Amino acid sequence: MVLFLFYLACLSYFLFFSEALGRTEAEEYHYNLELFKEILRFWNYRGQVGWHAFFLNTVGNVAAFVPFGFFLPVVLGRRCGLPAALLTGCQFSLTVEMIQFCTRTGSFDVDDIFLNTLGAGTGYLLFLLCYHALPPAEGPAEGGAE
Repeated sequence: MVLFLFYLACLSYFLFFSEALGRTEAEEYHYNLELFKEILRFWNYRGQVGWHAFFLNTVGNVAAFVPFGFFLPVVLGRRCGLPAALLTGCQFSLTVEMIQFCTRTGSFDVDDIFLNTLGAGTGYLLFLLCYHALPPAEGPAEGGAE
């Protein structure tokens, strides 16, 4: 739980306060309501904006939400399956996008919501992989030392 809270604090910094990621208040509101528009724009203009910008916008948005999906079943316990992880990741991403739009510290972008949700799903699947690949943790020993 502590790691999840630390992750959320770091994510909040990068999503709302990091000047290196352009999180300064803009004069105008910016938004994209067309799915894949910004992803394709970054792809089509990767020669001008550079691979780094394309990578940061696409893979970065996915990677930023992988820990969210990974920690979610730990925090929620058995109540979390893949559909719940996807829905919760989508809802959280939508909330982030709305806050960025209202505070003008970013743009409201449906591509970001899609990529973030993909990241949450990926994180959940990684959790399942680890959960089934690792042996169960043993609880404390019964009785005392002999």
